Amino acid sequence: MKTPLRLAVFGPLLALTTAAYAAVVPVAPPAPPALPFNKATVIAGAKFFADHCSACHAVSNLRYNRLAVDLGMTKTEIQKTIMLPGGASYLEGMQPAMTQAQAKKWLGLPPPNLSHMARALGPHFLYTYLTSFYWDPKRPSGWNNHVFPNVAMPNILAPWGGIYTKNGKLLVPGRESPAAYHRQVAEVVAFLRYASDPSVFERRTLGRYVIGVFVILSILAYLLKKDYWRDVHGKHDDEGAASGADAGKGKSPKPVTKA
Repeated sequence: MKTPLRLAVFGPLLALTTAAYAAVVPVAPPAPPALPFNKATVIAGAKFFADHCSACHAVSNLRYNRLAVDLGMTKTEIQKTIMLPGGASYLEGMQPAMTQAQAKKWLGLPPPNLSHMARALGPHFLYTYLTSFYWDPKRPSGWNNHVFPNVAMPNILAPWGGIYTKNGKLLVPGRESPAAYHRQVAEVVAFLRYASDPSVFERRTLGRYVIGVFVILSILAYLLKKDYWRDVHGKHDDEGAASGADAGKGKSPKPVTKA
């Protein structure tokens, strides 16, 4: 969705997210599956997000060049697959294709930054939220959500995952199998998890060396302690032997002072 014409057609259908976002209450999601979180899934999620979500949602705190530093992507690959909005800058944050004026006109308020949502509510909640939409013709967008009732955002993932009723009945099948669809959602959430904390991979790499240094220092400290107390105990043994010799000669033993 690169042109204003496409935005004008699909913008109102993609994200009517309003101030209701501010009233979100963290809901404990029911046993979410383990989310794959590595560079491969983050890159796949970033490409899907850029192609289908960045028309409305920003990730303004993540600069495009961080994808090269943290994920190993090339600048050319980023420009072709991630920097889809026109006028995007490689050294600036990821902005939506929809302008602030368009968001105010069509939606009333700009859609939220989903990386902030991942940071505030956690990736498990976000995963469950994205997979909990159901068809509700009473809503303006035609959609509702089990964990975020009366949400204004429509289910943009319906073409891949299918359309379900509130009771879980399948109305329209999606273009992907359930396993492929849920993996795709997990990849998007993995990207948003990374976008909420871009230093995570760097910290994990550096953390191994930090732990290794602490292990080495602990071993050296233990060996130093053993050597120190070996000298202390040896000194006490020598003083005890001298006291015993003095006692054998009829001399008063000297008191031994322990450390």
